[in-house]
Amino acid sequence: MLNQIVELLEDRKIFVRQRVNHETKVIALLVYHAGLSYRKTSAIIGNLESFSHEALRKWYKKCVAFFYPQRKQRPVIAVDETKVKWEGRQIYIWNAIDIEDHVVLAVYASVSRTSFEAIFFLKKVLNYCENKPFILVDGGPWYRWAFQRLGMEWEHQTFGERNHIE
Repeated sequence: MLNQIVELLEDRKIFVRQRVNHETKVIALLVYHAGLSYRKTSAIIGNLESFSHEALRKWYKKCVAFFYPQRKQRPVIAVDETKVKWEGRQIYIWNAIDIEDHVVLAVYASVSRTSFEAIFFLKKVLNYCENKPFILVDGGPWYRWAFQRLGMEWEHQTFGERNHIE
């Protein structure tokens, strides 16, 4: 997925200069969008390749339209979360994509992986849907209550259409 975002930015010629690698820029943009500040993001991701928090602010301003997809009918969405270790702590990165056009609908970072976090994240996802889409998830038990509470249909899927989010 990282390569797809990099290709999209390169095709649209978003960045004229390339002092910092496009992959590093995309990772920094995603981490900032997930909830860290400009300074913290540049401090963490800056270990890969050096850049300032002001440079990140300018990159995000150019790319902000990519982070807010259009609200439309979405038949099927894939949702996943992954555990990342950061400064000795576990952080969970949640994400959702539209299976049809592979648009990233939401990214969210949390310090826990509970049903409350799942419902909060799913409400963010629904902001970009005119309907209640069918959701494909992995076997996480934190989803059941959230889907029941929101009145959404879902299915546990290990392979198949859900592979796009992995």
